[in-house]
Order: sequence, then C-alpha cells, then structure tokens
Amino acid sequence: MKYTITTIYILLILISCSSDSSNVENGESNNPDPIFPSDLNFDITIVGESSDFPNGDGSGDIICFASAADAINYEFRFGSGYVIESQNGQAQFSYSEPGLQSRTVYVYAYSVTGDYVSTSISFDLYVDDQGQSTATWSEEFNYTGSINGNIWTAEIGNGNNGWGNGESQFYTADSENVRVEDGVLKITAKRENFAGYNFTSSRIISYNKYEFKYGRVDIRAKLPAGVGTWPALWMLGANYSEVGWPECGEIDIMEHWGHDPTVIAGSIHTPMSHGDTWTDGHTIVNDYDQEFHIYSIDWNQNRIQFFVDDVLYYTYNPSPKNDENWPFDQDSFFIINVAMGGHWFDIDPNFIESTMEVDYIRVYQ
Repeated sequence: MKYTITTIYILLILISCSSDSSNVENGESNNPDPIFPSDLNFDITIVGESSDFPNGDGSGDIICFASAADAINYEFRFGSGYVIESQNGQAQFSYSEPGLQSRTVYVYAYSVTGDYVSTSISFDLYVDDQGQSTATWSEEFNYTGSINGNIWTAEIGNGNNGWGNGESQFYTADSENVRVEDGVLKITAKRENFAGYNFTSSRIISYNKYEFKYGRVDIRAKLPAGVGTWPALWMLGANYSEVGWPECGEIDIMEHWGHDPTVIAGSIHTPMSHGDTWTDGHTIVNDYDQEFHIYSIDWNQNRIQFFVDDVLYYTYNPSPKNDENWPFDQDSFFIINVAMGGHWFDIDPNFIESTMEVDYIRVYQ
C-alpha cells in the first residue's frame, strides 16, 4: 500500500538587510523573488505490506517518494533527528524500535531560492524483534598489544601495483602501525621512508580464520583525518583465491576519503560493476574523526543494506540476480585498513600521521 498526500504550502517571510541603500530607495532589491515549489506529491511504501501484514513485514523498512514542480532538493525527516537529503526525491529508511509504532514522516521540497513547501504522512509500522540483541560472533579488542592471531593476519607490502589502486603506503605489522590498546584497535598511517615507500600503514584480514555468510554487521569506529587518507572497513568473498576479484564479490561496509571528509560511502563490487562502481550509496558524517560511529550492513539472500548509526542510507537488491550482479551467497571475510593516496587523489604534502580506531566488530545471525 502507498500512502499519498498532496501539497501543503508554507509561506516564509524573508527579512533581509542590504548594504546598498540606494537600491532600496529606488524601489529595487538585491533579493530574488521567492520561488515556492508547487504540486508537491508524497508517497510512502511500507516494505512487505500486504493484506496479511498491513503494517509491513517486520523489517521496519520504508521507501519515500516525493516530487514537486520547481523543487531542486528534498529533505525527509523521520523523527529523533534522523534526516535524509535527496535531489531525486527518493529516500529509504529503516526504523529499529521493535513493536507496532505510529510514525510520521515529513518532507520539505526546496526551490533554487531556498523557499519550500512541506507535508507529512502518518502511518503504523511494525518492527520485529529479530532476536539479535546478542552477537553470534564479535571482536571486542579487549586486550592489549598485538592483534589476535587466531582472528587476524597482517598483510605485508604494497601488493600488486599498490593493491591494484596505485596506493602509496607499505603495509607493516609493526606496533607503530597496528596495535590494540585502551580497548580499541588502532591502525596508524604515517609519513616515513620505508622499503622504498614514503608512507607506512597496516591492513589486517580474517581470511581463513573467521568467515561467514549473511547477517547483521556492526563496526564501531572513529576515522582518521587528512587529505590522502583512505580508510575502509570491508569484506571479500572467501573464494577470492580461486576466482579472483571482482568475481568473489566485495562489500565495502564503510569507505572514506580524506579529500572529501564528511562523506561516507557504502559500496558493492561485482563483475557487473567494480572499481569506480556505480552500485554505491553515500551519507554525511560531520564528526567522523572526533566521535565513534557505528557502520553497519544487513545482508541476506535478497539484499544488502547499509547504515550509519542505525540509519539506512543505501540498499543493494538487483533483480533478477545472477553471477554478474550477485556473488554474495557465500562466505566472506573482513579487511580493515588505512591506505594512502591512489590513482584518484593526491596526499597532503603536510600530512604526518593519523589513526583509525575500531572499538568492536559484531556479527548477528
């Protein structure tokens, strides 16, 4: 079922001062005439809604669609401070509080002059308590010193052509680059001459030690800062050594680039779309290097959803599925690393070092 509602206009009275008093005296104004979007339409689809399940399938997922004449941007407000901005008028969101709850979603359609119209839809939504309060596997980093060798292997070197990306760092297992202390994993990228490279860092993998298929993954992390840093929390198919990349499939739970610092990406790489992939989503995290945030995926046989702090911002669900777009019905393993530079961006000449901290990794199945 779709909930549909049409336009409610909100008139803004804009008061501004101009330093050019002569224009005011002549009856002229530097302010453009306000443009208010019109014909605002707003629909919400509750995922899994049917006659048997009128309040949804328990996933808590909704899909929002908005359109308006003269609108260039839309803002969806889901309550509790959760906001998604969209230029195409579409947004996906997942509520997590279990039980049957009354929800209200607001949409604001903005014009080029910043004027807007707004409306809202209220509905009842059921969220199933999926029994995932306890992790089936976790790495809590509640020890001190080297990484746990029963879970992790530190990869050494610069790979093949900078791990295929032209990266500038040499990965080490040195405690200056990777260590566990204060209850967190710390991976530090540093400017230093080592083995013919100008930077060192670390990359650890759970290959052949911990691998799994399907489930919810939560990784609580604080990211490094600096132009040229490229931290990632990601996964590769465990059949990587047999079929190679991208045939094994890649799920980037969190990817971040220091030159575009507030943008967080969740990406999918498959034989159909890889490298500069178009199967990805983006969201904004302003305090990425100051505060810990929870970067998550929810992965099943039908789709992979991406979250930051439990807010859904991207869903990958190709249809029909085939080997070219869905190599994800098999075990995968974790990779945690901080790269430097690459084919696509430069490194700040004043960069010295920066650290990614990971508080925990939890898997719920």
